[in-house]
Amino acid sequence: MFLTISTTGTPERPATDLGFLLHKHPDNAQAFSTSYGTAHVLYPEASAERCTVALLLEVDAVGLVRRGKGKGRGGAPDAALAQYVNDRPYAASSLLAVALSSVFSSAMKGTCRARPELPGSVRPLRIEIPALPARGGTDLVVKLFEPLGWAVTVDAVPLDTEFPEWGDSRYVRLVLESETLTLAEALRHLYVLLPVLDDAKHYWVASDEVDKLLRAGEGWLPDHPEHKLITSRYLSRRWSLTRQAMERLELVRLAETDDSEVEEIDNAVEAENETEEKPTPLAVQRRDAIIGALRSAGAGRVLDLGCGQGQLVQALLKDPRFTEIVGVDVSVRALTIASRRLKLDRMGERQASRVTLFQGSLAYTDKRLTGYDAAVLSEVVEHLDPPRLPALEYAVFGSARPRTVLVTTPNVEYNVRWESLPAGHVRHGDHRFEWTRAEFRAWADAVAERHGYGVEFVPIGPDDPEVGPPTQMAVFSLNTATDTATDTATTGTTNEKEAKAA
Repeated sequence: MFLTISTTGTPERPATDLGFLLHKHPDNAQAFSTSYGTAHVLYPEASAERCTVALLLEVDAVGLVRRGKGKGRGGAPDAALAQYVNDRPYAASSLLAVALSSVFSSAMKGTCRARPELPGSVRPLRIEIPALPARGGTDLVVKLFEPLGWAVTVDAVPLDTEFPEWGDSRYVRLVLESETLTLAEALRHLYVLLPVLDDAKHYWVASDEVDKLLRAGEGWLPDHPEHKLITSRYLSRRWSLTRQAMERLELVRLAETDDSEVEEIDNAVEAENETEEKPTPLAVQRRDAIIGALRSAGAGRVLDLGCGQGQLVQALLKDPRFTEIVGVDVSVRALTIASRRLKLDRMGERQASRVTLFQGSLAYTDKRLTGYDAAVLSEVVEHLDPPRLPALEYAVFGSARPRTVLVTTPNVEYNVRWESLPAGHVRHGDHRFEWTRAEFRAWADAVAERHGYGVEFVPIGPDDPEVGPPTQMAVFSLNTATDTATDTATTGTTNEKEAKAA
């Protein structure tokens, strides 16, 4: 996937100013990790007369398939071969648009600390994209770029030059030239229109995409003759988001017509902004889901196994229904931080009697863990090497046997939605593995069957229709019949021993 941006200059206004604008020195070749591969920035030519920067995006197609599990842009669902043999590594799409915004973020915002006067000046620009998917053909490409001040040269790529009768493919070669635009404007045009032409995005489109569209489209999108098509395609034809974006674009047009601010046109804007809730962090959603499940189970005495720095213990202490809370971790340092977080040395006697922290390993059985209503393993199992999972399983489900066990772990399928996560990487450097939903269910079902538990699965975070939620939780409940039978057998053995002793 390849794109070049060229400019010309004079000794007084050298073309190498492009390096200042992009915050990338012409003498250096640089590489940047993205959530789907590696972006390379290099300068094929750099002189006072002419300067060209190239953005080469190496897409890890296999990594996308493995993380997408055959769904969405991470893996085409139509055929097994199509998951690996496709246009993602070669054709400019939303993957390249996201790379532009990541690698050239300062240039897209129009900021340059070293030369603050440069971003606002127009300069000759030439942009070349050798392979661009264009659903709508060459005519649509012209309709999208020409109203923005570009001279457009677009050529359809034939399906096969040896067989011209087969016709053209959906790909085009595109050259854009202008002497009336700033570099920031050019980058924002590409950021919006590349996924519009491809008519697809490689990640789930959420409500924040409306804000991204309006930010990148500021100054040009409201008056674009194809703004409806651009808005609909950019938002993946999601009707509710498209309507929201169109309403906000209409406010911008009205404000420009009246030579006033948007806030003056819509009196509700300020009030809405004041009351608008920020997205709840996933860690908070996870703790809320765990506490809700513990309340539903009627748990009073709770184990936090692998308690880390004590965030969940701190949250549980705020609810008086949890009468005893025990935090266990193998790390002494983590327990020290947890103690400081909880302020145990300054805690009142009554409150302090509810909480206990101690060191322990989940790879071994521990009599101190028996007799509790519930145990929580929150983001713990993925930190263990797979061969050690059976030991943890027996220590918790076979030996401690709380009535309820909650296990949360990342859903690796959702990783494709994290734009900042390099392709093929897990979410944390210490994760030994990350399970798909099917793998997690298979493990949990097997554990439940072996130890006499029932199990239900709960999504945590936004439940993406293609790749599921970012966090998955299993709620294990000890089967009453199994538990009673175990107690009866234990009691019978005890009575026999006492009878023999007598």
